Amino acid sequence: MKASISIDEKKDFIRWLLNTHQMKMREAMWVLNYIAGHDQIMQYVHFVDDLEGCRRGLVLSAQGVDHEPFRFFKGKITTSDPEKAFHDIRLNWDEELYIVLHFSDALLSPEYALVREDNPHRALVIGEEEQQLASDFLEQTLSDFTEESIKQEIDRALDAGIGNVF
Repeated sequence: MKASISIDEKKDFIRWLLNTHQMKMREAMWVLNYIAGHDQIMQYVHFVDDLEGCRRGLVLSAQGVDHEPFRFFKGKITTSDPEKAFHDIRLNWDEELYIVLHFSDALLSPEYALVREDNPHRALVIGEEEQQLASDFLEQTLSDFTEESIKQEIDRALDAGIGNVF
């Protein structure tokens, strides 16, 4: 689990992103600048890799990547209109906002790695191999524990029996 990311770290990242990448829609830049300019909003902003299970999210893309330029959603309502997103963010500043960013070499960027978080709403999917490993581990741990418990009982019985002989 990653330590909490400060508001200043998030603001520094947004400034870095806007200085090094051209967004596909200039309105995306305006929205990011607005968010970065308001600490009370920034405390609710989370940069994640996907928006699965999130109640409110924003997808922004820079030039040079093959992703949609702008998408905002809240609940079941989705829009590509930055003005609607801006108004929702402005009026509902105290709601969690999850942001996915697409820009060239995003996964290699140390600046982005610093602010990225795990999506807390994403369902954990465990494959068959991982399930088998977990099952084997639990089985071995239980066996080791049982064996150790039996040895301790034998030791206590021997100690109690030896003490009665003398």
